[in-house]
Amino acid sequence: MDVAAVKELCSRYLGASSKLYGPPSNVLVYYVGGKKFAYFKTSDPEKWRFSICTTPERFLELTDVPGIKPARYLAKLRWVTIVDVGTVPDEYLRELIAWSYNKANSRAPKRQRLAVADERQDNSSKPTPLRGTA
Repeated sequence: MDVAAVKELCSRYLGASSKLYGPPSNVLVYYVGGKKFAYFKTSDPEKWRFSICTTPERFLELTDVPGIKPARYLAKLRWVTIVDVGTVPDEYLRELIAWSYNKANSRAPKRQRLAVADERQDNSSKPTPLRGTA
């Protein structure tokens, strides 16, 4: 999966929004219910490095993999940075992103979680929390 595919996947989750922050942070952040679930670094030398939240077990597992390291400033919250998303198998990356999305959604204010839940009910034929899928 390349950067464009990961950006598309993150933006298709129900209730997901994104915001591009300029200097000095230079990040493209994906939110659900006002809570961050993923982000890309958008400036050199770390351009297109992708970060997500993980479980404590996965954090230890992933930080032992070459090309995946603790996220700067967020490692204590179990965020990891994937240097090149193309090196991670597609299904595994989808699973990691889905977990991060669900974690952020569960921490969102109740009113915003209910809005996402209502959107899911309106689209009850969908097996995943993605928009625009059949």
